Amino acid sequence: MTDFFKGLSQVKFEGPESRNPLAFRHYNKDEIIAGKRMEDHIRPAIAYWHSFAQEGGDPFGGRTFERPWFDKGMEGARLKAEVAFAFFELIDAPFFCFHDVDIAPEGATLAESNKNVRAIGEVFAKKMETSRTKLLWGTANLFSNRRYMAGAATNPDPEIFAYAAGQVKNVLELTHELGGENYVLWGGREGYETLLNTKIGREQDQMARFLTLVIEHAEKIGFTGQILIEPKPQEPSKHQYDYDVATVYGFLEKYGLEKKVKCNIEVGHAFLAGHSFEHELAVASSLGILGSVDANRNDLQSGWDTDHFPNNPGEMALAFYYILKQGGLGKGGFNFDAKVRRQSLDAEDLLHGHILGLDTLARGLKGAVALIADGEFDRRLDERYAGWNAGLGRDMLDGKLSLAEIAARVERDNINPQPRSGRQEYLENLVNRFV
Repeated sequence: MTDFFKGLSQVKFEGPESRNPLAFRHYNKDEIIAGKRMEDHIRPAIAYWHSFAQEGGDPFGGRTFERPWFDKGMEGARLKAEVAFAFFELIDAPFFCFHDVDIAPEGATLAESNKNVRAIGEVFAKKMETSRTKLLWGTANLFSNRRYMAGAATNPDPEIFAYAAGQVKNVLELTHELGGENYVLWGGREGYETLLNTKIGREQDQMARFLTLVIEHAEKIGFTGQILIEPKPQEPSKHQYDYDVATVYGFLEKYGLEKKVKCNIEVGHAFLAGHSFEHELAVASSLGILGSVDANRNDLQSGWDTDHFPNNPGEMALAFYYILKQGGLGKGGFNFDAKVRRQSLDAEDLLHGHILGLDTLARGLKGAVALIADGEFDRRLDERYAGWNAGLGRDMLDGKLSLAEIAARVERDNINPQPRSGRQEYLENLVNRFV
């Protein structure tokens, strides 16, 4: 057993008036919201990498955390797993997520690396026999090792493509064996630093082939979870091929994979792409590829991916609006791809960060449910587009009129439309009533 969290007890819901810093004020997992438990709406997951593998470094400085499992090889990996499952119990998490290199050290060969991952997978399986925490998704880290400096699937060296394939096969199979409900592919370095040495078309063909191989193997082993791509525009690459949701959909459609793959959308990545989080969710939902979510936020003064814990209920209310309107996330969930700051050195800080995140999501969920139940927001949207439901609008949309016929109709009926207010400020006020 680990004593890393010595003196700390499981976080409980105590309500908005609680002064206990280690209690939930808004996140009540068993509260029924719109006919479903709050936890079942949110499906929160703990990110293994940020909570247990990150060292407190930033682009300008290295390790600030001192964890007893750092630099201890497989012994440290086993201790880290003990600590992780102790934390899952403390925060009462229903799910977790991992990369292969988060859970086990890399070996000298692919076979050794995969063996290490499998060994920790056995620890997970044993822990999961008595833990309520399940696996939301697994993924392979195809970006940290120097072999991937020019990408994995998109690398000009086919042997690196092959190595990455062997890595993904192992993690996909482990994810399946542990009951994971999704498998995520994050490009990381699937892009370019300069066009001077890049063949974009060739690299995208390689990326599509890699993705097809993953889909085929998932079907072969009986994996029924979702295959997800996580869009990100840049950092570490200058430009990544999975820039945003719309770019990912265009890529999938080009290669005939749009029915096989969905998106895992991160708040911070949407921000880096010049979008709002709700924009990316709305686009993905409209295209039928909204699969899961990474919950975090960026620092508004920094131009890079800072992965703070979410703290904006209004932003999350709009996010949940689109999620609820599509009937929920299904097999997906809200993974806390967020980390404590490099000065937050104590074990207790991990609890504070996740309490903040869960309370923020709870407030956002309640706000979205109330907004939808009130109905006025949806009525205003419907009214704005009502003209397309009948008459000229319907005929044009259904393709019943040619361009010439439309022009003739305008002249015949003396159509002279005037602009109408978009009422943005009114709608912003309306949303704010429920946050």
